[in-house]
Amino acid sequence: MSKLKLYQKTEFDRLRQIQDPLADQLVSQLIKNPELITLINSWIEIPAEIENSYPQEFQDYFNFYLNQSDIPEDVLIKGQKIFDQKGDLYLAMLGFYSLPYSYAFGDGAEVLVRSKRILSDIGRRLGETGSFILDIFKPGAFLTKKKAYLTCAKVRLIHGLSRYFIAHYATDWNTSYGKPINQEDLIGTNLSFSLIVIRGWKKMGFQVKSEEVDVLMQYWKWVGEMMGIEQNYWPNNAKEAFQLEKLIRTRHLKSTDAGHQLIQALIKYYKATIPDALISTQVEPILNFFLGKEASKALGIQSSIPISGELLGLVFKFSGWQNYGANKGYAQIARQFESNQLALYGERLEIKLPELKRS
Repeated sequence: MSKLKLYQKTEFDRLRQIQDPLADQLVSQLIKNPELITLINSWIEIPAEIENSYPQEFQDYFNFYLNQSDIPEDVLIKGQKIFDQKGDLYLAMLGFYSLPYSYAFGDGAEVLVRSKRILSDIGRRLGETGSFILDIFKPGAFLTKKKAYLTCAKVRLIHGLSRYFIAHYATDWNTSYGKPINQEDLIGTNLSFSLIVIRGWKKMGFQVKSEEVDVLMQYWKWVGEMMGIEQNYWPNNAKEAFQLEKLIRTRHLKSTDAGHQLIQALIKYYKATIPDALISTQVEPILNFFLGKEASKALGIQSSIPISGELLGLVFKFSGWQNYGANKGYAQIARQFESNQLALYGERLEIKLPELKRS
């Protein structure tokens, strides 16, 4: 059945009031029992059995991951192969298109700007996003490598903790934004990590096969399910994906102070840290090229320098060759990523729940 009939204002107004009950129920227990956060952070993967001594919410949450049976093995293997071939370009699109594009969606940006780490410690935040992507696209992820389940579970709980703290402590939260990190925002984020990446490749003139589009969209459908996203609204094909993104963009793309703060922090970080001068000296023109006129205007990005998509594609390819060598693949990308993090922070950045003070 076509999903297009679901892509209506009234449906998505409703989604703005729905969050993630399974994760939020566990968060209420984590607040009462912060030692459970320490326990989760100590895991390498979710244990094969969750003991009955843990709170019921804890058991229900992690048994959701342990009891998965309808795993799309073919999609996962093909998606991981695509990342093995194009991982550097995937990460580049996340940084220069997906994340800044999400900043232009005003109501969702209101959540992000309330996370002070995104503004004050943006390098670590971006590094953690990269770690998330590498975990879920690692060869064998969700199949023989079970860490991917724990990574999704922890990110999902981080969303839940953010919802909790906004609900209890953000006195400036406006109900017109919808509930924080609601289903519409989660769907939009999933689109930015899938459809927008594909769109960025096409903007640079790279050939993307229709099968690759289908595989990546189905891959993120699975990841979305692991992240607590309502599956009934996820597109089945490219036409539905286009219409879904258009609907969310029409509803939420706007100029906000939150979006401006986020994009300026990102630009400042890129200019200070990207070693390739071909990229670091042209941050605004590159962002302007990917985002387009409407989103660039919403974020206050101005550039009179025209960018050639084909030339930019060559720059990103050359940068990937410089960083990963001629035998570029998942292993080389992950190794270089970890090396960069060790040099910057003295550790490999892992997804961790924020530790709470025990009362």
